[in-house]
Amino acid sequence: MTAYDRIFAAVFPPPSESSLPTPKATPLLGAGGFEDSADAHMIIDWDPQDSATEQIQWERAWHTATTFLSLPNEELPPAHGESNRHRLHGKWWKPCTPEVSSAIKYLVSPDARGLQLRRNQQEFDLMHWYFEEVGLRHYVHFALKEGDFAHAIPNVVKYLERAYIVYLHNLQDYVYPLCQNRAEEQRRLFMSKLTGLFTYSLPQRRVNDLLREFLSERAEIILEASSKSDPAAEDEECVDQHTRKALWRLQDIGWGDARIRRIFAEVMSELLSKYIKRSYTGQWQLHSDVSAKLRHWVENRFARTIVEVLAVLNTSPTKHPTHQKESTIIDKNNEITLADLSTWQEIAINRLGALRTEELFDIVVQWDNDSKGAIEDLKNYVTTTAARTHLTDSFSDALGRRLLQPGAATTEILRFYISAIRAFAVLDPKGVLLDRVARPIRRYLRDRDDTVAIVVASLLADAKDPSPGTDVLQEIATEMEKSTISGAQDDDDGDLDFDDMEWMPDPVDAGPEYKKSKLLDVVGSLISLLESKEIFVKEFQQVLGERLLKQDKDFEKEIRVLELLKARFGEASLQACEVMLRDILDSRRVDAVIRNEENLTMSVTGEPLAAVHARILSHLFWPSLHSESFALPPEISAIQARYEQGFETLKQSRKLTWLHALGQVTVHLELEDRTLTEVVQTWQASVIYAFQNGDNGGSGSHPVSKTVAQLTTELSMSDALVRNGLTFWVGKLVLRPSATRPDTYHVLETLPASAHKNQQGPSSSSSRTAAAAPPAPALRSDEDIVREKMEVFWQFVVGMLTNQGQMPLTRIVMMLKVVVPGGFPFGNEELKSFLEERVKEGKLEVVSGGCYKIKA
Repeated sequence: MTAYDRIFAAVFPPPSESSLPTPKATPLLGAGGFEDSADAHMIIDWDPQDSATEQIQWERAWHTATTFLSLPNEELPPAHGESNRHRLHGKWWKPCTPEVSSAIKYLVSPDARGLQLRRNQQEFDLMHWYFEEVGLRHYVHFALKEGDFAHAIPNVVKYLERAYIVYLHNLQDYVYPLCQNRAEEQRRLFMSKLTGLFTYSLPQRRVNDLLREFLSERAEIILEASSKSDPAAEDEECVDQHTRKALWRLQDIGWGDARIRRIFAEVMSELLSKYIKRSYTGQWQLHSDVSAKLRHWVENRFARTIVEVLAVLNTSPTKHPTHQKESTIIDKNNEITLADLSTWQEIAINRLGALRTEELFDIVVQWDNDSKGAIEDLKNYVTTTAARTHLTDSFSDALGRRLLQPGAATTEILRFYISAIRAFAVLDPKGVLLDRVARPIRRYLRDRDDTVAIVVASLLADAKDPSPGTDVLQEIATEMEKSTISGAQDDDDGDLDFDDMEWMPDPVDAGPEYKKSKLLDVVGSLISLLESKEIFVKEFQQVLGERLLKQDKDFEKEIRVLELLKARFGEASLQACEVMLRDILDSRRVDAVIRNEENLTMSVTGEPLAAVHARILSHLFWPSLHSESFALPPEISAIQARYEQGFETLKQSRKLTWLHALGQVTVHLELEDRTLTEVVQTWQASVIYAFQNGDNGGSGSHPVSKTVAQLTTELSMSDALVRNGLTFWVGKLVLRPSATRPDTYHVLETLPASAHKNQQGPSSSSSRTAAAAPPAPALRSDEDIVREKMEVFWQFVVGMLTNQGQMPLTRIVMMLKVVVPGGFPFGNEELKSFLEERVKEGKLEVVSGGCYKIKA
């Protein structure tokens, strides 16, 4: 068999006798074989005179060596140990005879004549043949398909380690000692090839997954990051030793290379994130020490684990554990420096910052519940432009998903906005981050119709009121108490103040629309919410008028808010509000003078009079007021006449017009079994006063009774006001509706026994309704004004539809703009809404083409 045939047969073995070595003898020249020689060394060292004799000796030595080194055509033996090492002897570990040793020496010894003649010829390299015998024949045909590579990494490592020992034994004991100074080189070369065989013959993805699973499990136990609580789990020291042995075995089979280091780095990175999420999610204490704890953990647990694992991977085993207990030389130079430790700590802080960024929305929501510590953690994270951009992008995304939705109440959005201002003021005092995240909130609030009303009502609300109402934010009232005029005033020319020695340029990541403010003022941010100040001033005037007419106090807060708005919007915009406030304050002085001059405390006959106080308003500066007129009790009308006379005497060029619907009356009621004192609206007082003089005299057996029609006629009052007054007094258990006559009410002189016990009288539901009903507004809303004007235009619409027949909406609007004196001030949408109400009332109907016509 030629050298080419031997190589071909090694790569592609024949069906039978696939590993037959070179024939033992050749009859050429009658030369004797190795077994016939008395001295094998003499035969090998014999210097042949021709190439044929030398070739015969080489082929005999090759046959002898390859026969000895060939492996059985069967599976590898089970895992070895001290108790079953004898199972490897004989078939796998054969004894080496002097003839075999001489043949191997002739083939591998650098001084041998045969190797010198065939130097640098791979087909005559015994080491190359052995690797092909091991790798391309036995490992592929027997070992590889029997290996259990679908289970955990220890099983895979154990199987490959067994193959490693079997394949390396003959070389280690019989071949390498004869290679002299080339032994170490040959050993490294064979180990490199064997490692490559083990590495690339297995499915790489599966091996990587097994390695990652194994390293993650072991590192997780060491780091105490596992959430499992198994009472039978190994303690930390045992786990550490088990991990060391497994890593040593990985290194023995050549897997302690860059791949396992890369996988180990990925595992440690994942465990770091897992530990941070498990340990610090929701930990938002006021004075946070999370960063310090995390740095300490990284230094004493995380870094120590990395150092120990790298120390094992840098270990050089002197002998394999199969033959001897582990005796290792640890490489202490693991190339782990303080800079590496500092880098790991910064990575951990960044991971903590990423966690806090994900939680930032919830942190802001729970800002008043000791969540300020999380902002302190974020301060260590937002030190770079990339981190700040990530924080604002993530927070803005959470806003769009969780807050800025049609289902969210405006009060909740405003409350969140206030908390965001407070949180970001701590996180970034310069206001750059708040400037970025507040834009979508402010833009969304501008589109809400009730935003201005809630802000204005909250600015004027009492911060100590336990039940401020659904449309009032206690947070704004609290901020208003703390706010100062100087703190809320805009400093538009701050950048032009050349005398400011503390001037600082804008931050590098500030946007083009960034406006630096010296104070992150909650009240100032809310006031500047709308781009048009007219809308804000109009709403403030409406709310201020309600409070001035409904309350009787010093109005210190109203004055303070007014001065704050004047500093921001200018005095000209708030002149009407200032006049309104001055009217109320001046009314007290004028009222005292008139009552004193006209002696309104006593009647002409010397009897005490009801105390009547008036608030004198400059109607040109006040919003539209309710001007409903109705009859008052004669006693009150007489006092009003005297008051009006006194006012005309004091202010000769002015005249009073009484607005009865805006007044308030303190009513004292004396019934048979009880006495009541209530502060009510003027029409409510007039309604109950009408029951004082009933037609039936009001005897005990026949209490005073009135119908709605009678009250409407007697008081010259609208049906709506009469029914409102009756409902109120029914709720107070003063009146009772008749069970037999509709729209008839009786005075309830005595309460039933059940009403005395638990206040569950016949009108208990009405009582609860009256108590829950809000007080009637003193000022007319825009809707009331529009409805009143529309009633005037309704007559024009009726005339057009009667004379010209059905019309579409656009033509009706066009005709109104022509025929109405001064023009029609409303658009298509307002008129359409008004006409739809008339359709529901049955006065109009919609026909084909969207046209309106008078319903017959």
